[in-house]
Amino acid sequence: LYIIALAKWLCIGGGVGLIGGVVGAAFHIGVERSTELRLMHPWILWLLPVGGVVIVGLYRLAHMEGRGTNNIIESVHFGKDVPILLVPLIFLSTCITHLLGGSAGREGAALQIGGSVAAFFGKLFRLNEEDRHILTMCGMSGVFAAVFGTPMAACVFAIEVVSVGRFCTSALFPCIVSSASAYALALVMGVAPEHFLVENVPAFDISTMWRVLVIAILCAIASMLFCWAMHSGAKLFKKLFKNEFLRAAVGGIVVILLTLLVGTRAYNGGGMDVIERIFEEGVVRPEAFLLKIIFTSITIGAGFKGGEIVPTLFIGATLGGTLALLVGLSPAFGAAIGIAALFCGVTNCPIATILLSVELFGGESALFCMIAALVSFLFSGYFS
Repeated sequence: LYIIALAKWLCIGGGVGLIGGVVGAAFHIGVERSTELRLMHPWILWLLPVGGVVIVGLYRLAHMEGRGTNNIIESVHFGKDVPILLVPLIFLSTCITHLLGGSAGREGAALQIGGSVAAFFGKLFRLNEEDRHILTMCGMSGVFAAVFGTPMAACVFAIEVVSVGRFCTSALFPCIVSSASAYALALVMGVAPEHFLVENVPAFDISTMWRVLVIAILCAIASMLFCWAMHSGAKLFKKLFKNEFLRAAVGGIVVILLTLLVGTRAYNGGGMDVIERIFEEGVVRPEAFLLKIIFTSITIGAGFKGGEIVPTLFIGATLGGTLALLVGLSPAFGAAIGIAALFCGVTNCPIATILLSVELFGGESALFCMIAALVSFLFSGYFS
């Protein structure tokens, strides 16, 4: 029975992982190309309200209004149907958001794509309910690993995010098979994994630890602020603008006005270039984390599509880097601590956060990141 189970999940998990690798790599390349086009042609930002209207129109045309990551999670818990049509919709809509300058990430969309693909194959091969749930988590971990290049974190994140506070150990082996397969295929397709170099990691002593704890606690508070802003932004837009098309158009106009007001395009798109600059050059603006919260909550709240993970990394890196300068640490080290603390505070996934820190920053700062993540997990409460 064990040999049969092993062979079964090697085949199913590996198959879903390979499909997820292809789709995830294509999605990553699509978002990257969209970002490059926006940077080459800055005037494209003026089309953001039109893009919002197009996204709303696409979802209405497909009768998929309101569908998102929560539907994927509900499919695991309650067996709710996840239409395969969600894959091209979220793929295209996220590319439109990045092309035109909306502030969003891509990993949330990756979870939707992976979950939808896996749910489709679960129905196609008539798997039982428990196997379909595991397969959905395999799809989520596979596409996440392909898009972000962190297979260990992707494997555990897909399991943790579905049931916060509980861990489905039976899904662990299928998910690592799926995420490793997807990651390997994405590498072949030319998708480079994300990695940041953290130089001059300080000694593990009392002097360093109190600084790390200060950064972790303040990032936990920022994570609650970010979650509140995301929920409140969506509610406010729905209250003020009943019409979805008007809501998206107004959101696009507000983002354009804010971009002109701050005088920089750093808050449009995901913002990976800003994160890289902190680690490479130690350059960080103290107000950047707050502006990113505002830009992202408006973009997603108005109806644009994308993820919250890259904005979370942006906020963590900029806030952590700023606080590090105030307490006498290097901005790169502070950014790593801030990313770990804010990611854990926003997602409530401590194990995935620890693995993500190792894959993004290497092992030298892993213990500091682990402590920061767990402190943030305790301080951020049930915000998510």
